[in-house]
Amino acid sequence: MSTSVQVEPVKEKIYGGVGRCKCSFWFAVAHDILGLFIIMVGVFGGLAVHDLFVYAGAIVIFLSLIWWIFWYSGNIDVPPEDLEDDVGLQKVKNRGLTRVVRRVSDRLSTGIRNSLRKNGKVNNRGSSAGQTVDQDVTLATIFDVNMSSSRPTELKRDSLLI
Repeated sequence: MSTSVQVEPVKEKIYGGVGRCKCSFWFAVAHDILGLFIIMVGVFGGLAVHDLFVYAGAIVIFLSLIWWIFWYSGNIDVPPEDLEDDVGLQKVKNRGLTRVVRRVSDRLSTGIRNSLRKNGKVNNRGSSAGQTVDQDVTLATIFDVNMSSSRPTELKRDSLLI
């Protein structure tokens, strides 16, 4: 006995008006209005520091661009097929080009990674199969032997076996 389940396709919600990011939109509009108001005070206010108001208004309007970018990038619609997780999935289209780009990227990143390592090989130090590796590490400490003494600062070297 089997039961069939019908699944309806998921439709994206259509946003009217200003889109999904209403806060960013209204912050951008508020900054534009505030910046324009400050510029108008500087131009028509008859103040001694009118240039300060003109420049400050221009800066506020410039900073409103941040909110406009947030609003615009938040309203970009991406098709669901482009949102696939490609961790092991090969897309049917552009398979050859994708493979070539991944291969070039892997070689480039491996080359950069290996150039930062010693001799281009991974340095695997440590114990394997019950063997211990001893490394001689020199620690240098600078300290004042006696605070009330007028002797110069001495350098003492101790060896530490790891």
